[in-house]
Amino acid sequence: MWLYVACLIGLYYLFRWYRERQVVSNLRDKYVFITGCDSGFGNLLAKQLDLRGLRVLAACLTEKGAEQLRRETSDRVETVILDVTKTESITAAAQWVKERVGNKDVCTELMTKENLMKTMNINLFGVIEVTMSMLQMVKRARGRIVNVSSIMGRVAFCSVAYCCSKHGVEAFSDCLRLDVQPFGVKVCVVEPGYFKTNLTNVQKLQECSENSWNKGPVEVKESYGQEFFEKLLIRNKNSLQKCSTNLHLVTDCMEHALTSHYPRYRYSAGWDAQFFFIPLSYLPTVLSDYVWSANNPKPAHAV
Repeated sequence: MWLYVACLIGLYYLFRWYRERQVVSNLRDKYVFITGCDSGFGNLLAKQLDLRGLRVLAACLTEKGAEQLRRETSDRVETVILDVTKTESITAAAQWVKERVGNKDVCTELMTKENLMKTMNINLFGVIEVTMSMLQMVKRARGRIVNVSSIMGRVAFCSVAYCCSKHGVEAFSDCLRLDVQPFGVKVCVVEPGYFKTNLTNVQKLQECSENSWNKGPVEVKESYGQEFFEKLLIRNKNSLQKCSTNLHLVTDCMEHALTSHYPRYRYSAGWDAQFFFIPLSYLPTVLSDYVWSANNPKPAHAV
């Protein structure tokens, strides 16, 4: 009996491998719009898809980032300046894309109240607004939408603002996928684990953490204590130092979602995502809470 079960499982993965190896036809005629191309995943994906022959429309936050990307890619890559927190910038970028693609295919790529809203504006509301501003073009082209969430969109144990924004990207993508399926549009979500980019910088983490701690209410700092803050900072530093540097694990998922005839709805990028975070997300809450809190420092006034 177990032999039959093993054969069925093997046939399933063989069939999935075969389906996922099939590539969309006429890739060189396809346009892909990517946000966040100054550095990190967006920058690497733009270069990767350029090598595959796709026509890349890369949105950068700064002219310096755009100029550097143009120097490192072919003339198939065009750049535009985009600040996803500003409606006028999004509108201008959408018009820029429309002028270039016409009716061709497009694939799109997502404490204090002030800090919360800043993170939500970039990671969630920016993703939603950019997507919705180009949705009609994508529907006409029967194209793809690929949103970048995070493994923190499946589990939550640190950084309230970040986890809220990534859970929001997951919910938005799921709702959107159901809405646009009748139009032949596929919506995919990439959920990276821990990767080392310009945003996962130890020095930046320390500066940000110290700034938040110093500006925090006195009663909050007293209840947690200076020792708690210092131990928490050390733990976070150690976590960042273990981040994977192989960004291709993420951009390969993005490329597959854009080019495969049968893309997955969700891609878990990184060994930590596939073999630690995802399995952990299925545990009973009491067990997952224990795992998350096992190595946490204790506040000074904890019960």
